[in-house]
Amino acid sequence: MVIVRGRVRKIPEWKRKEVELLTNLLKEHKVVAIADLTKLPSAQLQEIRKTLRNKVYMRVTKNTLMSKAIDEVLNVRKDIAKLKNHLKGSNVFLFTNMNPFELYMLLEKYKIPAYAKPGDIAEKEIIIPAGNTGIPPGPIFSVFGKLKIPTKVQEGTIWVTKDTIVAKPGDKISTELASLLQKLEIMPMEIGLRLKVVYEDGIILEPKDLKINVEEYKEKIREAFINAYKLGVEVAFPEKEIIELTLLKAQLNALALAIETAFIIPETLPYMLSKATLLANILASNIASKAPELELGVAAPKPKKEEKEEEKGEEEKIEKEEEEELAAGLEALFG
Repeated sequence: MVIVRGRVRKIPEWKRKEVELLTNLLKEHKVVAIADLTKLPSAQLQEIRKTLRNKVYMRVTKNTLMSKAIDEVLNVRKDIAKLKNHLKGSNVFLFTNMNPFELYMLLEKYKIPAYAKPGDIAEKEIIIPAGNTGIPPGPIFSVFGKLKIPTKVQEGTIWVTKDTIVAKPGDKISTELASLLQKLEIMPMEIGLRLKVVYEDGIILEPKDLKINVEEYKEKIREAFINAYKLGVEVAFPEKEIIELTLLKAQLNALALAIETAFIIPETLPYMLSKATLLANILASNIASKAPELELGVAAPKPKKEEKEEEKGEEEKIEKEEEEELAAGLEALFG
């Protein structure tokens, strides 16, 4: 009951029950959102409600009753009084335990394109594309001029000569523009539940805080995973996802070291024989070019064109050093 000018007025039972219901909803759900019902057809609201039934509880109620329910939970919900600043206009209240970002993206999926009406506020750039409008010349031609849309008449219709921005985010749609967009069958608006704010753990989030580029974040997460994986392998971090690659890397390093030091084991023998064969062929080729009488059966390299005496002497010196290195390599393998 409430007292008004000395008279006792009984609070209607339905209001008392509504406040009680809202109070319980505020206590039972960690996320509370306020969405704008303006211009949302009731049929679409019912469709959204039906689709989200198992994830989000939606309640259309009076702002004054919601305000009273908020007062009832001030001692258990941190800073929830901030929500009262947004209890204006026609609202629907959403109660859920899902992540606020997930809630935002879910509601974005249930928006449908719509024609702009005079007085609507553009949410994004509105562009009239270049091409044939299909509209014959007439009084509407002056509308194109007023909106500064370049045109020409061709084949008995009005053509737009280049893509033209006719409205930017935040601009109010004029009567002329709304009419023209409808004639061109351009639907720049979207109808759906528009979140005003979302409350979670004492924080008030606005739509601009919740709008994220999913693909961009996926790429960042992928890069972070790859970098973490590389670091884990580098430091041999003992995790299941890393240990297999770490062991493989250690095995390959050990094999390379064994081959380099001519350590003969069954795993290194094929590589060492292959390396020895290659070195032997190179050495035999070099010897055959110097001592053909040995008949080593290796084709000597074709003689190069005559060079200056200085360059030739330098090459002979280099070849001699290479032969010594090859011989040392063979000795290391079989010595």
